[in-house]
Amino acid sequence: MNQSIEVKVPDIGDFSAVPVIEICVKVGDTVAAEDSLITLESDKATMDVPSPAAGVVKEIRVGLGDRVSEGTVIAIIEAVATASAAPAEVEKAAPAAPVAPAAASVAVTIAPKAAPQPIPAPVAPPAATLGNTHASPSVRLFARELGVDLSRVPATGPKGRIVKEDVTQFVKGVMSGAVAGAAGGASLGGGLDLLPWPKVDFEKFGPVDVQPLSRIKKISGQNLARNWVMVPAVTYHEDADITELEAFRVALNKENEKSSEKTGSKVTMLAFIIKACELALKKFPEFNSSLDGDNLVLKKYFHIAFAADTPNGLVVPVVKNVDQKSVSQIAVECGELAKKARDGKLGPADMTGACFTISSVGGIGGTYFSPIVNAPEVAILGVSKSVMKPVWNGQEFVLRLILPLSLSADHRVIDGALATRFNVHVAQLLADMRRALV
Repeated sequence: MNQSIEVKVPDIGDFSAVPVIEICVKVGDTVAAEDSLITLESDKATMDVPSPAAGVVKEIRVGLGDRVSEGTVIAIIEAVATASAAPAEVEKAAPAAPVAPAAASVAVTIAPKAAPQPIPAPVAPPAATLGNTHASPSVRLFARELGVDLSRVPATGPKGRIVKEDVTQFVKGVMSGAVAGAAGGASLGGGLDLLPWPKVDFEKFGPVDVQPLSRIKKISGQNLARNWVMVPAVTYHEDADITELEAFRVALNKENEKSSEKTGSKVTMLAFIIKACELALKKFPEFNSSLDGDNLVLKKYFHIAFAADTPNGLVVPVVKNVDQKSVSQIAVECGELAKKARDGKLGPADMTGACFTISSVGGIGGTYFSPIVNAPEVAILGVSKSVMKPVWNGQEFVLRLILPLSLSADHRVIDGALATRFNVHVAQLLADMRRALV
């Protein structure tokens, strides 16, 4: 003889009026003991209310968004007389994906924060299973924001539920190449389920001229797209007063012209900026680091790259061991690398190993901009055109030569306070390079 059972919300601790965020069954469904009936979500945890016995759902007493407390009746289950009375029905209603064994009690199941696990390359699920993924609305929203298809994400939560960490690990797997993209592909768009690039017949609207992208632009475009999507960068702006430094630089170059031992190369503002950044990297070692999974690799060497504009596109040569070189030596090396870049003679060794990058558009113009972090680096400094501005000195406005600095930093490693301190320190060094001596 079958028995009707009122399923009530069990003891959920100090929580009350907890919202129902998901109803896992409908009237007429056959459920096994410990199958999830509804999901609740408090401020601190997601909780499943399981069925106390195998049977058929006769009533559902709550709806999405309803708030429930301990003792609230959520459903009526008509329990089967014996465990073997309806094995076929229970098997029929079992989820397609394997689930973790459940405890034999009516206690609330709280989704733990599982430690990240290696994710096997997922196999695209059959069409019949799409949409049957188990995840809370907050996890579904998180996945939508990242463009992740939840049907491809392996679940580590209780009863086959996908938790936020599963989505994060899946994205890491796709970007590292450990997990194949959609339909077996390895592209970023496929892995993150992005819309395909729009195809337009532009000739319908007027004459066009089709030009192939240069090899440099193809390679840099792929890197920039990856970095823009994967690095949560924030840009911080600061003004550096370089009035005295520019006067010193001009005087130094004039002295070199008159000297009998001419170096053949002028000291540039970029060389001073590179030296200032090297000193700032020493003071703030987080900027001289890279993320490697869950580890932060702090580097003990100081290789600084600078963006060089060439007829074929932007390249980024690297000045190695700037901590072991003077400003004059850095200026000479920058000139040599820039010439090699214009001549298309930069080798792989000239463009690898950077800890930090400087992108200067000061020779062209501009005020401020947001440079894209060059992964696996965690920060990049953008430098714009210096301009004369009136600055209040406490008594009057005086004209000063101001250099705009735009620092983009990976917020996973560098927070706003640290980024601002770094930017301010660079500006202070440029304002008075005597600080480099103390």
